[in-house]
Amino acid sequence: MELRTSRSGATGQSADRSVRHDWSREEAQALYDAPFNDLLFRAHSIHRRYFEPNTVQRSRLLSIKTGGCAEDCGYCSQSAHHSSGLTASKLMAVERVLAEARRAKDAGATRYCMGAAWRSPKGRDMGVLCAMVEGVKALGLETCMTLGMLSDDDVGKLKDAGLDYYNHNIDTSERYYGKVITTRTFADRLQTLARVREAGIKVCAGGIVGMGEEPEDRVDMLVTLANLPQHPESVPINMLIAIPGTPLADAEKIDGIAFVRTIALARILMPASYVRLSAGRTQMSDETQALCFFAGANSIFVGDTLLTADNPGEDSDAILFDKLGLRPLELATGSGEQDDVQEP
Repeated sequence: MELRTSRSGATGQSADRSVRHDWSREEAQALYDAPFNDLLFRAHSIHRRYFEPNTVQRSRLLSIKTGGCAEDCGYCSQSAHHSSGLTASKLMAVERVLAEARRAKDAGATRYCMGAAWRSPKGRDMGVLCAMVEGVKALGLETCMTLGMLSDDDVGKLKDAGLDYYNHNIDTSERYYGKVITTRTFADRLQTLARVREAGIKVCAGGIVGMGEEPEDRVDMLVTLANLPQHPESVPINMLIAIPGTPLADAEKIDGIAFVRTIALARILMPASYVRLSAGRTQMSDETQALCFFAGANSIFVGDTLLTADNPGEDSDAILFDKLGLRPLELATGSGEQDDVQEP
């Protein structure tokens, strides 16, 4: 296999037939269950065909509205249904968000993600949200938001404001979904992703593992994403952070090897997507994270917190990057970032 790489980001997409949208669950399960070394070799080989293998994108995530969410997601401390002890807050002011974005840019982030704990945004909030998007873009950062479900009108306003990415995770397989969330359906999530894609906003969609699901559910979740008409440009894979007061507080922690297998499968099924090693890194050893990077993870969140959960700080990440010889993706100075990946 020819391994083509470039230090500028993804390469070779148009000539590669490995980008597919017709994966069967049986095919994907066979990959997931393959001997570990064979799985990693295949994932890493594909990763090198599409990306510079030692470059990792850094994003920053800010909770712009915390707690009081009407959804009952079993993993989430921000749900009004759970007794996690979290105090709800109102939507942040635009200038405060922009001040945080400036600090993130100075610390080396190239994408700024803003999350609000809502079932869906209210019309009265859209002007403020659009002002945040416009202000962060003016700083030269890529913009991403996660606000719950969106109407066609919401999507249109965010598109007009210049939003680059919209995050809306499907969380798990359709089969297991009802055991985690009952206030929103799996189909609701796919419908929001379709609205975002139709409007021309890039999609960020992944899921959470370690919620008591079976390996088959992890495979099904990734097959669902890989068989969308266009792959998500970003695929965050989260390891559950079991939060006291939530229904999943006592969930058994996922085995590290199983987690790496999930990362590797995401890379194989969606070769041109950025695969983000997302929540749960505080629970991972340096060795586990190193295997994830080898398996194809090439994006992380930086900073001390992810919404309301702990995250390794910049100092810890700098030390790890130095150990592994990894380089941060630099902020592009032109009209587009390196991860403007187009599928064939």
